[in-house]
Amino acid sequence: MKKQGPLTSCDTCGNYVYDDDYGYYLCEADLDEDEMAAFLSNQRFVCPYYQTDDEYKIVRKQM
Repeated sequence: MKKQGPLTSCDTCGNYVYDDDYGYYLCEADLDEDEMAAFLSNQRFVCPYYQTDDEYKIVRKQM
């Protein structure tokens, strides 16, 4: 059995941005058809494009 990584939440992802034109949040990651099907059908989907929404991460690395 393959060990899964930590579960991720779209709310804390850097790819999940607010679109002023549409008036709601959307994902900027380019999911292929299989990834989108897994996302829509499974509450425990582990996104391969998840990035923490932490703009200070680079700064802490430089210190």
